[in-house]
Amino acid sequence: MMKKGIVLKGINGFFYVDTGEGIFACRARGKLRHKDQCPVAGDVVSIEILPDKTGYLMEIMPRKNILLRPAVSNLDNLFIVASSADPVTDPFLIDKVLVIANCRKIHAVICINKCDLDNADHLFSIYCHSGIPVIRVSAETGEGIDRINEFIHGKVSAFTGNSGVGKSSIINQIHPEIQLETGELSEKIGRGCHTTRKVELIKLDSNTYIADTPGFSSFDLAKMDFLSREDLENSFHEFADYLGGCRFNGCSHTKEKGCAILGALEQGRIHQSRYQSYLRLYESVKDIKEWEK
Repeated sequence: MMKKGIVLKGINGFFYVDTGEGIFACRARGKLRHKDQCPVAGDVVSIEILPDKTGYLMEIMPRKNILLRPAVSNLDNLFIVASSADPVTDPFLIDKVLVIANCRKIHAVICINKCDLDNADHLFSIYCHSGIPVIRVSAETGEGIDRINEFIHGKVSAFTGNSGVGKSSIINQIHPEIQLETGELSEKIGRGCHTTRKVELIKLDSNTYIADTPGFSSFDLAKMDFLSREDLENSFHEFADYLGGCRFNGCSHTKEKGCAILGALEQGRIHQSRYQSYLRLYESVKDIKEWEK
């Protein structure tokens, strides 16, 4: 019997597929391995169910997006969890993830957690005019959880952020029955313990799934070589009103006279922190040729 479903996780060669009528442990058919197609959490797949209620994964449907580190596909939302309380999140890390999400066509939402300890006015001010949804959250008090629920309903969503900011605690607030393992913040080093070591989709209802992912150190931040200069400038949403308004074609928005982006920066319409992130990322992609991507 053939069924379609979504891969929740993969462990030791078995892929656990939710068909809506149950979860089936499946091995991948050899033809997928021969095509170097490795199923990941979030994949929509076709499976053959055997009489013993196990199955074979026969086909992976076309993906609308995929992250390789952590390995998860077909995301609708990526929640970037940050904090102005220990451990404090570097805005540059947020901006790198925002660029990756934009290029992968994943809707990004910034969650500023631990607002019961620090209201994070500075961090909030950086992003509130960026065109990116920003939610103040407290996993301790439940503040902001209702807004997160509005975004995740009927979607596949993942949470990422530096270790210790409370990703798993937020998920436990969203769905208390889950009770993911959470790590105590290390007072000695000021960082959180890595409690999430793999990606697993958690089913909340018939068409809502969430995933806890490893921290930024495990996120695919190092390889930015899939980006072009155009990808980069288009990933800063607050640039949109000014792109095309520069005096010179091919403006890098770094030092040129008549640059509309620099003009908006001087007028305070673009936050200095965001622009500094653009400059740092520009340095990493400016010399990449199209054939090298």
